[in-house]
Amino acid sequence: MHAKNRISSSGHSTPSPPASPLRSPRYRHGRKPGRFSPFRPGRTVAHHVAWLLLSVLLRRQGIFLFAPLIYISGMLIYMGTVSFDVVPLVKHRPAPGSVYRSPQVYEKLKIEMNEDYSSADAILTIWKNSYKGGEWRPCVNKPSEGLPESNGYIYVEANGGLNQQRTSICNAVAVAGYLNATLLIPNFHFHSIWRDPSKFKDIYDEDYFISAIENNVQVVDKIPEYIMERFDHNLTNVYNFKIKAWSSIQYYRDEVLPKLLEEKIIRISPFANRLSFDAPPAVQRLRCLANYEALRFSSTILSLGETLVARMKKLSANTGGKYVSVHLRFEEDMVAFSCCVFDGGEQEKEDMKNARERGWKGKFTKPGRVIRPGAIRINGKCPLTPLE
Repeated sequence: MHAKNRISSSGHSTPSPPASPLRSPRYRHGRKPGRFSPFRPGRTVAHHVAWLLLSVLLRRQGIFLFAPLIYISGMLIYMGTVSFDVVPLVKHRPAPGSVYRSPQVYEKLKIEMNEDYSSADAILTIWKNSYKGGEWRPCVNKPSEGLPESNGYIYVEANGGLNQQRTSICNAVAVAGYLNATLLIPNFHFHSIWRDPSKFKDIYDEDYFISAIENNVQVVDKIPEYIMERFDHNLTNVYNFKIKAWSSIQYYRDEVLPKLLEEKIIRISPFANRLSFDAPPAVQRLRCLANYEALRFSSTILSLGETLVARMKKLSANTGGKYVSVHLRFEEDMVAFSCCVFDGGEQEKEDMKNARERGWKGKFTKPGRVIRPGAIRINGKCPLTPLE
């Protein structure tokens, strides 16, 4: 037996190794050297990688490797997550009324505003413009019939600034009329910021207010002694309702009225924004009556207002009747809290965002809270600018 050597050391030849097995028939015929070789001269790395991927896919085992990727890609294309279509860019147009456009509106109305409306007849023509197919008409009609027996007394504490206090008064009149209750002259809550000790009669004409709504709601400036004796003559001892903001008028009927009938007097503090906007027409009419008819400033404020108007007319005669109006309550915190957008651009948005975070940390950034300035403006909840 001869040992197997790589190189023959004698004249005898070693046995030849067995022949290699035949290749697959499909690769035996007509193949020229280097035809499908991935390493042909001139090929780039990308060509080499592509050739390798193609060679793997051509084998049966490669199909099972790439099948999940092919399936996922097909599903993404079918569901629209990934698209190879080239579509035109469509710009979103904001809904009508969702964008602050007062400067543009002012320019359109400036011609009419410059007309001479000094006479009373000319001013009255403003109300003759049609509105939704009809004419403007007063929302208040004064009934002449007497009031039924009162169900009790309601005492409210109006909190906030002048605007919120006025809203509280109008809502108090509406709630008292709806519940057939007697309204005690609202008290103004002493605010730690404003520190204004003014009472109702210091700002509004109290006697005129009582007489203007006497046929709709009974208003008194004092609770009868026999009722106050039960509370040791202290209104803070009266049962206080904690009512959520923007409560419906049905809530007052179902929750407040039974307690009013039981106690004959109730207190609601705070009361700013405690009645929803979507009240029935009868309740809205009382709001209008209080706001446009009953609330008249006190004589001292009216006298000061007349002095200012006369001074403006006299001094503006030198400039063709033009003057500058400054709205002292259009403040940063009010604008920031409203979440409305005006015409200050990106700088305004950033400033108001920072102001909200300074004044109400985390209130406007709670998870799930979405601020939609356009919807707020459409709903009429944006504060008016000095221009408006």
